[in-house]
Formats: sequence, structure tokens, C-alpha cells
Amino acid sequence: MHVSKALIGILSMAATFLACSVTARAEGEVNIYSYRQPDLIQPLLDAFTKETGIATNVLFLDKGLVERIQAEGANSPADVILTVDISRLTEAEEGGVTQPVVNETINEDIPEHFRDPDGNWFGLTTRGRVVYASRDRVAQDDITYEELADPKWKGKICTRDGQHSYNIGLFASMIAHHGEAEAETWLTGLKNNLARKPDGSDRSQAKAIFAGECDLALGNSYYVGLMMTNEREPEQKEWASAIKVLFPNAQDRGTHVNISGMALAKNAPNKDNAIKLMEYLSSGEAQKIYAEQVFEYPVMPGVEPSEVVKSFGPIKPDTLPLAEIAANRKKASELVDKVGYNEGPQD
Repeated sequence: MHVSKALIGILSMAATFLACSVTARAEGEVNIYSYRQPDLIQPLLDAFTKETGIATNVLFLDKGLVERIQAEGANSPADVILTVDISRLTEAEEGGVTQPVVNETINEDIPEHFRDPDGNWFGLTTRGRVVYASRDRVAQDDITYEELADPKWKGKICTRDGQHSYNIGLFASMIAHHGEAEAETWLTGLKNNLARKPDGSDRSQAKAIFAGECDLALGNSYYVGLMMTNEREPEQKEWASAIKVLFPNAQDRGTHVNISGMALAKNAPNKDNAIKLMEYLSSGEAQKIYAEQVFEYPVMPGVEPSEVVKSFGPIKPDTLPLAEIAANRKKASELVDKVGYNEGPQD
């Protein structure tokens, strides 16, 4: 069968148009693998798309993000990784699923101690690992982490699992500040002051204070905002009203903070768009949206937190580099087991 030159030309142009269309679609999107709940980050992504025209696709995972990207290998569609906690960011780096980013815009927006020295991850917002204190039963308005080991608090402290990444971050910071031996003594003292075996979430600790089970608890600052504004579960507003937020070590080194952050995936197929998204997320505009949505503190100096967060009082963040804290995570985990923290208080 003989095909005319005109038809060949038409088919050729159609193929070219199709190829260009596919390329255009590919260039117009960015794929995000996220440990953060989609509803928390969607307002940010909507604003990014509105500004740039670049579509965003989000895959939410509550665990196994690094393993997923490792299994996908060179064909992974992941462009940007969004997660919470320095532990999970360094886990991604150590798992070989990130690549370094050297970007003047991002580095200008994000202070040095909130980013990896090699550019493998960047902090976007911070949250304090604070003390929830009973409004009715705790008179003092300041405290230190060190004081939590004071026998005067025996039987009065609640926490979640000692191996949870939020607690491991705090315990790692204590090692960084005081050395392993002193941190072990402190952690033993904290364990002896527990009211019960570590259990539940940070919100559960506020509920326990409300119920009179303990007077103090460790928790992230942003959970207080989430409880205060929870319309679907109004009982959480009662838990929040039962506590006040104490920022430990406000008079000396400052309160331990952890981060939500981002990283560029190792095999990002839409790398240029991924960098654009990362630049946007580091901007003051995006950090303000993020902070308003999740009740966290922007890392960019000068960007204000939400009015709800301001109501907790001022925070003085510990400036210890998060990379240094992350380097002590393994030791912190080992100490939790060594002192039998999760066994709770021993009579």
C-alpha cells in the first residue's frame, strides 16, 4: 500500500505535536512524596500552582517513604520529599534517596542551622518540644529540661513512647549539650518521675493532664494550636484549656526545636520544577501560609507566626545545629533502652 507524501507529512506533524504535548505536561508538574497530611500542605501547593502554573501531585505515606523511593530506584517519580522531624530528613539522606541542592535563594531564606551543610535537606517551619503544665496544679511559669529529673516532680510527668522521633530529638539534644553520661543520669531521673508508662500521642498527654493523671508532659507546641481550634472534636479544646505552654530553658540556651522540612529526591524527573517548588516553600509568603495552617514557627527571620501561636508566649529557640542533634539520635535511642524508659517508673 502506497502512502502519499502529504499523509506522511501530516502523520509526522501529529507525532511531533503529541511528543511536544507530552513534554509540556511533564514539564508542568511536580511530584511530592509526603509524610505530612495532605490537608496541611494543600493550601501551600494551591498557592504555588496559582503563582507558577505548575501542577502538584502528592503521594501521602504514613510510613515507609524512604523504602518506597529506594524500591522505585532510577524510575521513581518522586521530585520533592516533604516530612517532619530531623530524624526523618536524615533518614532520607542516609537512605540515599536525596540529592544536594546548592541554591542561593533557598540558602538566603533558611538560616544555616536549619539546613544540612551539604544541601540534602532544608527546614521550613519549627516546633518547640515544650512542657505542657496544668493551669490548676502548676504555679510556676518557667522550667528547664534539666528540672524534669528533679524528684519534686515524682509521679507527676507523662510522655509518649521514649523511642518516638519527637522524644529522640530532645534526648539527642541533651546528649549534645551535656554528654552521654550526664544525659543518661537525666533520662533516668525523668523516667523515675513518670506517672505511668509512656503511652499515646502528644495530644494524649494533654488529655491526661486534663484528667488529673499528671501535672506535666512533654509535647510539641503545634498540637496545642490544633487542639484549641479543633471543631470536629470539641473535647480537645477542653484538653488545651487545661494546660499552659512552658518553654524550657528560656533563660539560658533556649527551647529545643525540631523542623518540618524538604529535600530534593535523588532521581527527580522534574528537577527544574522541583527546585522552583523548593524556592517557593522557602519564601516568606509560603512560610506564613504554612505556619498559619499547622501552628508552627517560620524559619525565615522576620516572618510572624499565627496569632494562636503567639498566644502561647515568646519562644527562644535553641540554636544548636540540627545536624549535630541528628548525629546523636542513635545514642539517644540506645539510652532509652538502657535506662528502661518505656517500662515506666519503678516502685
